[in-house]
Amino acid sequence: MKVSALKVFVYGTLKPGEVNYSLYCTDKVVEAKKAIALGQLFALPLGYPAMIPGASPVQGFLLTFADPAILSTLDELEDYDPYRAAAENEYNRQQIEVYDLARETLGFAWAYLMTSEKVKHFQGVPIPSGCWSQFRC
Repeated sequence: MKVSALKVFVYGTLKPGEVNYSLYCTDKVVEAKKAIALGQLFALPLGYPAMIPGASPVQGFLLTFADPAILSTLDELEDYDPYRAAAENEYNRQQIEVYDLARETLGFAWAYLMTSEKVKHFQGVPIPSGCWSQFRC
């Protein structure tokens, strides 16, 4: 039985070139495609971003993994436990629609979103450009 590929939209430290990509994704990603999702992006004083639902374009990458077991590793990184209440998780994993740069749909993918309450708690600062990077966009 063939296991289907797993797609995850990333917009922060898991993007190619960022710190957690090399730690968690290198040799596991079969495709990394520039993509956008609709939401609102914030810079957190903790040194990484948060996305909440919204209508603004958020720039990131659609990562395709051959092995869906990577989800449990990413869940741990993002402090997400499906058995906890949403308010107790740092991020919550949700399926969202993802688009290519021409705004054509690429289908649905997993993404880690933060609640707006948690963003306020962490004193997140809006990123109007929709692009977070330790280096450049």
